[in-house]
Amino acid sequence: MSPAAIRNFLFLLVVLVLIDLYAYKGVNTALANHSITLRRIIRFLYWIISIGILGLMVWTAIGFRQPENRRDLSYVFSLVALFLLFFLPKVVIAVFHLLDDILFVLRWGWNKLAPGPVDVSGEGVDRARFLSQLGLILATVPFSAVLYGVTKGRRTFNVAHVPVKSGAIPDAFNGLRIVQISDMHLGSYGGDLSIVRNGIDLVNAEEPDLILFTGDLVNNYADEAEPFIAELSRLHARIGKYSILGNHDYSDYATWDDPKAKAANLDRLKAIHKEAGFRLLLDEHLPIEVGGERIGLLGVQNWGFRFQQYGDLDKAKAGSEQYPYRILMSHDPTHWDRKVLGTGIDLTLSGHTHGAQLGVKIGGTTYSPAQWVYKHWAGLYSEGEQQLYVNRGFGFIGFPGRVGMPPEITVLELRKA
Repeated sequence: MSPAAIRNFLFLLVVLVLIDLYAYKGVNTALANHSITLRRIIRFLYWIISIGILGLMVWTAIGFRQPENRRDLSYVFSLVALFLLFFLPKVVIAVFHLLDDILFVLRWGWNKLAPGPVDVSGEGVDRARFLSQLGLILATVPFSAVLYGVTKGRRTFNVAHVPVKSGAIPDAFNGLRIVQISDMHLGSYGGDLSIVRNGIDLVNAEEPDLILFTGDLVNNYADEAEPFIAELSRLHARIGKYSILGNHDYSDYATWDDPKAKAANLDRLKAIHKEAGFRLLLDEHLPIEVGGERIGLLGVQNWGFRFQQYGDLDKAKAGSEQYPYRILMSHDPTHWDRKVLGTGIDLTLSGHTHGAQLGVKIGGTTYSPAQWVYKHWAGLYSEGEQQLYVNRGFGFIGFPGRVGMPPEITVLELRKA
């Protein structure tokens, strides 16, 4: 770690300890009327968990100084989940205890400024203590959400059936079924093949005509995908399987001392696409033929407004104007509104956002932090005759779970309007 990184890490630890202390004060206040035995048990569990997590953070920070430890991020993601599981409830407790303390100060100040007769009627629960108790109860919400996300949420796929209508679709392609998957992030699974195997079974059960993978096969390193090649090879589509690269596939977020090693890593990843039966499109297009009619399939390298801009759309679409209907695979949806609109490309398929892996459904509408960052973050969008579909992602990164934003397998059915 650099001196600046060490300072930042130490500052973070101090902040976390202060939150721990204040949240514990809230717990103590909420349980003030309970037995001393229960309070001692809670105190022991509270601090053994807190000290244990902080210790793991320090140990991980020290261990990640070694390059070989940076390759497997699944452990770090598990630590993130453990941290959030217990930290988010503490934030809730601390916020409500802060309200408790603010109310106490206001009442104390009022009594000093405008003293009156003592209220001897009594109350069942002191209002300030009620706030701390409410915080303790509400803290179970983020705890339960994180626990669900890392156990069941990341495993429960949503198979979304989406009709895509256009008058430009040739008759022979009316009813064509395209399965889109995106953002597998295979390095996040830590060698657990079960989730990927289940997802592949669901894809094959749809009996697709085409399978299109829209990038981010790995987090950084090609060898993350090695244990999954056989599973990926099981994906079957009548016409074929096609893929592109996402921002993580270039390994730009890893530290490479040797540029040749980084280039070799990308070459190996490209080879894995081929071994798994995918035709990787790199700023190019090709025809898809059914019943003597053709549409164009285009694929570009990653191009994102805030990310790498390797993709060359002009190169990919040059000569594709001959096709009556064109589908573009482009990992980052910001490419659509900044470069693709106005080109006449009929349908663009993207991923990248993951739907932030977090969503809340209210009145039939799902809200996600992703919408604060991306104009187009999930689902089907239209502007004029051009359409964009943003897949919510197959896997996960950072937080090893999904809450209200299940992993998605999209079944797009072309329908001639």
